[in-house]
This record gives sequence, C-alpha cells and structure tokens, in this order.
Amino acid sequence: MILFKTTEEIEAIREGGAILSRILTELVAMAKPGVMTGDLDAYAEQQMRAAGGEPSFKGYRTSPNVRPFPSTVCISLNHEVVHAPATPSRAVADGDLLKLDIGLRYKGLCTDMAVTVAVGKVSEQSLELIRVTKQSMLLGIEKAQPGAWISEIGKTVDKYVRRFGFSTVKDLVGHGVGKHVHEDPRIPNYFDPELDPVRIKKGMVLAIEPMVNIGTDEVRYLADEWTIVTADKKLSAHFEVTIAITDKGMEIMTPVPTNV
Repeated sequence: MILFKTTEEIEAIREGGAILSRILTELVAMAKPGVMTGDLDAYAEQQMRAAGGEPSFKGYRTSPNVRPFPSTVCISLNHEVVHAPATPSRAVADGDLLKLDIGLRYKGLCTDMAVTVAVGKVSEQSLELIRVTKQSMLLGIEKAQPGAWISEIGKTVDKYVRRFGFSTVKDLVGHGVGKHVHEDPRIPNYFDPELDPVRIKKGMVLAIEPMVNIGTDEVRYLADEWTIVTADKKLSAHFEVTIAITDKGMEIMTPVPTNV
C-alpha cells in the first residue's frame, strides 16, 4: 500500500532532506585516501543527532531473522554494490570507488540518498561509470512527474545505461520512503512487466536509486548478511535522491551534493 504524505509531512521531509544533503556533502569532502569508514560513520551519526534527527539505517532489519544493520551509513567499496556496513572499520584506498548511502529520520519521517565518490586517482572507465550512473538518475527523476507512470523511470534509466555497455541491477530497486525506510511502490531501474502499473500522484515520496554495474547485473550476498556485491566482482556505482510530488510537481528533497 502506498503511503501518501500530507503537506505538513512533506515539509518535515524537506527539512530533513536538507540536513541529510549537508551531512553527505561533508562526508564526500572527507573521502580521501586513508580515511576510515568507521570515522565517516561516527561523524555522520554525530551530525544527525546534533541536528535533532537520528540514523534511520542503524538497527534496521529487513526481517526478524536478519541481524540489525550495525552502522549509520552504508559504505560500499568497488565491487560492493550496496549495504556494506561501515563497521568493522576499513581504510579507504587511493583508486577506490566509494559508495555512501545514508538515511535520516527527522521529526519521525525518513529521507534517503546516496552518491559514489572517486577516491584519489581512478581509471577513466570508473569515472565514466560514475557519470553514467548519476546522469541516469537525473534522467529518471525527470520522468517522475504527476500523472506519469512509475515504470517510465526505470525504462529511462535502463535505456541510458545500456547505451554505454553497462547494466542496471535487477534484484534491487528504488522505493517509497517517508514514514518508513522502505515503502511501496517498488521502483525498478528497468521495465518490469510483472509489476502492476502505478501512476505518480501528489503526496508520493520516492527514493530513486540506480545501481549500475560495469559487467553483469547479477549480484550476491556476502556472509555478513548485508553486503551485496557484483557476481563477477566488477565495479558498481550507486546514486540516490528522495523526491516528493507536491502541488508544484516534482521536488528533490535531498539535493545532490555539488562536490560529486
């Protein structure tokens, strides 16, 4: 069931999104060779709590049988697609592709966003992967207008990504967000004919998040039950923003950091 948000709830999400975007921008600036993932995580949590919010990922469970997520930020490296815990802490190295996926609960409502950062000197292919992933997200967002179909977002993302010989991850999708970390509707980054068609309407709050691989779209879970990696161990990139549909149309709630 899709949970539509009131004007007042969207205003709180807008406020929380601005806080989250500011924190993520600061994490990007800290993303240098030698930085520890645990230090990035501790900084993010401290900033969230100082702003009157709290981490929405820390302690999160996908089911009662899965251990709670242990950190504030998902910090995934290179062929890790998403959901790698920031702890135990690891050193970020020159040449890494660093994915920072971060969620905030503010005034009881959640926002969610992610970027991929090139740490130090990386290959031209890595830079292209980052650029294509970010641009595919921006193109998908353009399709998220009142009255349009959710499926148009994924069609647009996948078409653009395939132009460059990359692949969109099929096992992981964007989603509704706000009252919970994950809500309906599912927002695949490709066209899924098995999903019921959903029109975009006022009051929806959506997380648009392409995950793009250099090689196969297939992914695997690691033994920690959280980290998801590419099946062929080739690089992956991830970008995400939270948007809302208001009287004025589509609005980005978590502005993309200008330093990526």
